[in-house]
Amino acid sequence: MDDILLLQTIERYLEGKMLPDEKAFFEQHRKNVPEVDQMVVEHTMFIHQMEDFAANHNLKHSLHLAHEKLLANGDINEGGELTTKAKVVRMWTKYRKVTAIAAVVGGVIAFAISGLVAYFAPATNQQYVAQLGAKIDAKIEQQDKKITDLINKSKLPVGVDIKGGGSAFLIDGNGYLVTNAHVLDGATFANVYNNQGKEFKAIIAYRDEKRDLAILKIDDEDFKTVKSLPYSIKKGSIDLGEEVYTLGYPNFPRNQVVNNIGYISAETGFEGDTLSYQIQMNANHGNSGGPILNKNGEVIGVLSTKQLKADGVTFAINSKNIFRIVDEMKRKDDKNDMVKVSSSSSLRGNDRVSQIKKVKEYVYMVKAYNK
Repeated sequence: MDDILLLQTIERYLEGKMLPDEKAFFEQHRKNVPEVDQMVVEHTMFIHQMEDFAANHNLKHSLHLAHEKLLANGDINEGGELTTKAKVVRMWTKYRKVTAIAAVVGGVIAFAISGLVAYFAPATNQQYVAQLGAKIDAKIEQQDKKITDLINKSKLPVGVDIKGGGSAFLIDGNGYLVTNAHVLDGATFANVYNNQGKEFKAIIAYRDEKRDLAILKIDDEDFKTVKSLPYSIKKGSIDLGEEVYTLGYPNFPRNQVVNNIGYISAETGFEGDTLSYQIQMNANHGNSGGPILNKNGEVIGVLSTKQLKADGVTFAINSKNIFRIVDEMKRKDDKNDMVKVSSSSSLRGNDRVSQIKKVKEYVYMVKAYNK
């Protein structure tokens, strides 16, 4: 599509001048083509800046006209000083409404400009990116624990301090799972739950804060090892525009696995972070640690954060980092030498619904705690 025609189309879209069918087609095109989506975002910001500039210009023009009128009436001299004390009172009475309006408008413009400065100025990642790990609401956790206790006595020690949680998935059928390191913030232990609500005790086998990845090892006699996982962990690069999906527990701490879909919109993460990449996908707290899979049933990343000031912009740690932390874990403790990351997928050629039915069996909810 010609650039000028595309810009005209974007303007019609933002102004709400498209017919329903045309709008639906354009939104699908925007979803499929990341470059178009980026142009829409940039054009929206440009329009807002132009509106702010116009408002500021109009205010200056109004103040200039008021100044000229005051000079003409003799209320102020050329130096801008009032001629008499009486004229000060008369001028205030005459122009107090204009002054009040100008003050309000000026305040609004100052607020808008400060907002733009805050938006574009460098800031810490915490101001722009939110981790998707879940923080525990004590009341919800208490209700959830009561339900769990009724079904099956919880394996959590009595009186534990629940720090938070999120999602995790198996990378080895012997009970090794990957999650985000921030899911385990402040915790020394974790219990995991499968999509059927079965609870298993786990230990933190390895944690890498820099890469924001961690490995849990299920250490529970009730856990049955899995001969082979249906998905593989991908070592290679990702493809821009590739459609992906995730499974996780955004309703944490309620045990309900949820699917979200999206596409890869940038090959690097926030501010060019090469450990991760950007996805156009909705995600919520509790999704942290969930797998990102492509159409071939390959895990290509671990969902970790989302951008605060952009709808649907999330970030995932590249899956090749899973291999790196597994190697580091093995070097740290030879008890983990037998860990073998899943390297073959039996899901290739299956539609997404069929893939999800198989994958969800190996995606777990995590509750991190201290004794």
